[in-house]
Amino acid sequence: MAAIAAGADAIYCGLKIFSARMEADNFSIEELGRLTQLAKTRRIDVYVAFNSIIKESEQEKVFKILNKLCKFVDFDALIIQDLAMIPLAQKAGFKKEFHLSTLGNCTFPSGLKTAQDLGFKRIVLPREFTIDEIKKMAEKTPKDIELEVFIHGALCYCISGRCYWSSWFGGKSSLRGRCVQPCRRIYEQKRNKKRHFSCMDFSADVLVKILKQIPEITTWKIEGRKKSPHYVYYTVKAYKLLRDDPKRKKEALAYLDYAMGRQFSHYNLLSQRRMNPLDHSSETGSGLFAGRIQNPASPFFITREALLPSDLLRIGFEDDQFHSIQKVTRAVPKKGKFYLNKLSKFKIKKGTPVYIIDRRGSELASVIKTLDIELSDIPKISIRPVEDKFKTAPLKKSEKSKIRTKEIILSRGKLRGNQSRSETEPGVWISTQAYSIPSPAKNWLWLDPVLFPEEENICSEYIAKAVKRGAKNFVLNALWQLSLFKNPKQLNIWAGPFCNITNSMTINLLKQYGFSGAIVSPELDQETFCSLPQASDLPLGIVIYGNWPLGISRIISQDLKTNQAFTSPMGETSWISKYNSNYFVFPNWYLDLTSKKEQLKKSGFSLFVNIHENIPRGIKMKNRQGLWNWNLKFL
Repeated sequence: MAAIAAGADAIYCGLKIFSARMEADNFSIEELGRLTQLAKTRRIDVYVAFNSIIKESEQEKVFKILNKLCKFVDFDALIIQDLAMIPLAQKAGFKKEFHLSTLGNCTFPSGLKTAQDLGFKRIVLPREFTIDEIKKMAEKTPKDIELEVFIHGALCYCISGRCYWSSWFGGKSSLRGRCVQPCRRIYEQKRNKKRHFSCMDFSADVLVKILKQIPEITTWKIEGRKKSPHYVYYTVKAYKLLRDDPKRKKEALAYLDYAMGRQFSHYNLLSQRRMNPLDHSSETGSGLFAGRIQNPASPFFITREALLPSDLLRIGFEDDQFHSIQKVTRAVPKKGKFYLNKLSKFKIKKGTPVYIIDRRGSELASVIKTLDIELSDIPKISIRPVEDKFKTAPLKKSEKSKIRTKEIILSRGKLRGNQSRSETEPGVWISTQAYSIPSPAKNWLWLDPVLFPEEENICSEYIAKAVKRGAKNFVLNALWQLSLFKNPKQLNIWAGPFCNITNSMTINLLKQYGFSGAIVSPELDQETFCSLPQASDLPLGIVIYGNWPLGISRIISQDLKTNQAFTSPMGETSWISKYNSNYFVFPNWYLDLTSKKEQLKKSGFSLFVNIHENIPRGIKMKNRQGLWNWNLKFL
């Protein structure tokens, strides 16, 4: 409602399931059907964010939802990360646009053509890009492809699609919309306790004038899910002014200040003046910082902002035991005292931050009331069962006795004596020491999980030289990396574990595009792992043992040192290693599915990968069970 009222050109939103913000309330198909009709009266497009990865057992469920969505909601595009969504949606009758989510991690120019070939009309670029990187992508954008860029909103510490932190620490996958935001918590390194990974928000604000000059960028995206109506309304109004009437930029910036978000920065946007969103003196809880609690016996705070009746206040962080939401019942002037309710007595620590998280001002309340009246005139939609045309492919006949298994030991340099075994095949990250180490032709050559525009040429040249020397075996860790090969079907190219593959429909699509095999996501649960081989047209691999990162980032806090231990509130130890320009965060215990190897062989897996990272001095690896989500449901 707030987005419609502010005059957004398009609105993206999620359903109750399979969106990247599962902790939000989200929409039922009934609600979305009527709201979409309301948006259409103002020529506003509606995009459905169906951007979760899909487990093997969920394909039929997804198809049924898509069937209803196509029948009862007049939406304009699907935003997705899982390739399985394309055939599923087409089978359900969807004939409009597919947009590749930023979680899909298309991060270098030639990858745009591969994305187009796979069926995407628009690519959402990573938040981590500089203006120069955006321009490089734009220069190589194929005809009929559009680019979408984030201009305002929250920042994750990790690069989109490369965060496993919430899943590794708590079984809730960010790639399935269930992130519990471990990066917002307090961590300690050498007695320095801080929210080392909690970022300020991103705001392009006046710099959108540069983006406006790039014709390939057709869409500016405001990250607004789980935000208040107040925030949505004023950020949309601000950027409409900056686009349509830039002379009124002071008014636009005032709207952004009034929107009640976190403190924000330009992040990497200006190549020559990058701003690290971790270098902040402010609190980074969501909402507008209003003050700190004084006197726990009768808790109050001196407000830095005027408070209005019906304002919502958040007391503390979500990981605080005393965290609560309180409503303002009377106006309090700036620098006035606001007393918390009596239930807060002695429960809240002195110094606890307070945030204004929502405001229902008279202007917004008035326009939403008008829209509510319009919505009430739109007949309610009766969602009826739709014909189920979903058919699963018959399982392949098991040929377990014929399966020849291989084992890869992957490293960033020479393997230590106890790591290398005669029955294993060597693998190497080709980016080791900035792509400077030639690799023997017999090695499995692994491409990085993230490849930014400035690395594309050097990576492509390395591949061409390796192929010329006789290299055949390559592992790609983003599907778009296929564009770096001249004749991929003449090589043994596997999709790697960072491609986040979780279902057979995606695997079978990869076969059509020249992949020889796929290493599935290590996030999966036992049931999903074991169901994949017989449903897949390609041989499958799995990471059986090794150092799997919590996440990969372009930034590090100035208060943290690489290769030194830091600990979480629960006592888990991790460290950060820098490889080329990226920072990898590793836990101090191994992913270890070696006890399940025979079961996985029987299921049909034929390639087993061991990943060995260089353990820094002073880091002690913990003897801890590393089954990850094997015994869980993989939420």
